[in-house]
Amino acid sequence: MKENGPANGSSTMTTPLASRNHPFRVYLGYDSHEDITYEVAKFSLEKNSSVPVHVTPLKRADLRAQGVYRREQDPKQSTEFTYCRFFVPYLNNYKGWALFTDDDFLFLGDLKDLIDQCDDRYAVMCVQHDYTPTAHVKLAGVTQESYPRKNWSSMVLYNCGHPANVGLTLDVVNEKPGSFLHRFSWIDDDSLIGAIDYEWNFLSEWYKPYAGDRLPKAVHYTEGGPWFPDYRNTDYAEQWMGYLREYEATLAAKRKLCPYERFSKKGNAPLPGYANSDTIWTWEDEEDTQK
Repeated sequence: MKENGPANGSSTMTTPLASRNHPFRVYLGYDSHEDITYEVAKFSLEKNSSVPVHVTPLKRADLRAQGVYRREQDPKQSTEFTYCRFFVPYLNNYKGWALFTDDDFLFLGDLKDLIDQCDDRYAVMCVQHDYTPTAHVKLAGVTQESYPRKNWSSMVLYNCGHPANVGLTLDVVNEKPGSFLHRFSWIDDDSLIGAIDYEWNFLSEWYKPYAGDRLPKAVHYTEGGPWFPDYRNTDYAEQWMGYLREYEATLAAKRKLCPYERFSKKGNAPLPGYANSDTIWTWEDEEDTQK
């Protein structure tokens, strides 16, 4: 586990980026196998933000129907939104700032503190991890690859109107390989990639948990979160489960468990008390639905 990461300076912005009339735009990854991770991430972000935010799920099916997403399924991609994140400047009309994060985040800090770091000198800003995954196979059954700038693109502040991002066109996002996109290779000058403190993309099971009562600003359950039966006791699982209960209390009717909440490689049982708690999900079920 790593002890710490890089820190960043303060914002150069002179006008507020979030207001009642112009909420800060946040784009969250969405995967239909784990709808609950999106819902808990959104719930925790909105609850803890002291400034207005507008959250949009990046749903591949919707983007495909709109003619935005044209890629074929990549055997290396482990989520439906693997490439959707790179449409953010386009979706934001190449104007202003916007945030992307994976769906498997839990926000424990005030998003204002992150927005305040937006610096117009940079095209993108992110946590610049030195990360090597410990799992060799992802939960979706895809081989886990280690590559330069691994997990940098899992949380990105996009300066959508920066000249360097003009080149992130629909054709580029739909045609360039993942290695090009996830390494921010459309940006020719590395000095245009700003650094954010790792507390905003705290990789569970990689960074050492903080001592005492201190919590990360945003936990990223990158190798598996507590919605998976096999990761029920991962770092900061208690916090995620607490927000899950708060979110469920807002629902008019009890929800059903998502596929990944019923998936286990170790024979662990799903959470009890749901209508489908006794129904285990496997990747064979996925193949059956696609026939």
